[in-house]
Amino acid sequence: MENKKMGWKELPDADSMSAGTSTEFKTGDWRSQRPVFHKENCIHCLRCWVMCPDVSIIVKDGKVMGYDYDHCKGCGICASECPINKKVEFEKDKCAITMADEKEFQK
Repeated sequence: MENKKMGWKELPDADSMSAGTSTEFKTGDWRSQRPVFHKENCIHCLRCWVMCPDVSIIVKDGKVMGYDYDHCKGCGICASECPINKKVEFEKDKCAITMADEKEFQK
């Protein structure tokens, strides 16, 4: 006897969640590095916002305002994609975004 595989329409509802629930889960508490935003050096090109895989960069009226640390995982993509950081060759006092050890903020 041949077993017939179910099609997608016959699959039972399992562990499905409604849309938009990711905001309820804080996923940034395991990071080891944290991005630090230096507003005075930012040109608001929004490249960091576009490249952020966690949508953790807060933008208002076309300007970067800071980070949503509840969801930021500290990957550093924002700092590595920042054109200011590339231009100043990651000199800390001239960068728009620097990465810092998370332990510094847990005191």
